Amino acid sequence: MSEKYGYVQINTGNGKGKTTAAFGTSLRMLIRGKSVFFGQFIKGTDTAELEMPKYFPEFTIKQFGKGCFIMRKPDEEDIRMAHEGLKVAAEALKSGRYGLVVLDEVNVAVSGGLLTAAEVLEAVKNRAEGTEVIMTGRDAPSEFIEYADLVTEMKKVKHYFDEGISARKGIEY
Repeated sequence: MSEKYGYVQINTGNGKGKTTAAFGTSLRMLIRGKSVFFGQFIKGTDTAELEMPKYFPEFTIKQFGKGCFIMRKPDEEDIRMAHEGLKVAAEALKSGRYGLVVLDEVNVAVSGGLLTAAEVLEAVKNRAEGTEVIMTGRDAPSEFIEYADLVTEMKKVKHYFDEGISARKGIEY
């Protein structure tokens, strides 16, 4: 088995499971003795991930948003929070402290106009050697896909959201 770390992974697509997959990888890294930084762009709500530091002190999570803006146009506060988040994430990437840095919903932050692909890639490219990166969210920019070492597209085939079932605590968040 290879012990090389430092790859860039992308979880994208319209299907469920992008953040969940990144969270699962985070758990694996923690169990193997590595520290994890989990930066959530756009999200600013009660997610299960926020409870992880209670169980794993080497898990750092920060939210850089006030909630989803799918049903509204992003405002200046959304943009400011995304830029602040990128600044914090860039420091985590450069620090060498974390075996894994997750940029959750960063793809949506770019497609929604909060950040540019270029500024996100600059932070990712300047990461400490051996720091693995996972970038999640729908609509991954082509620049991210080209740069990444692994890209997974989650595709919705069928989803109970289409039947009016809303997000459930412990399953979707």
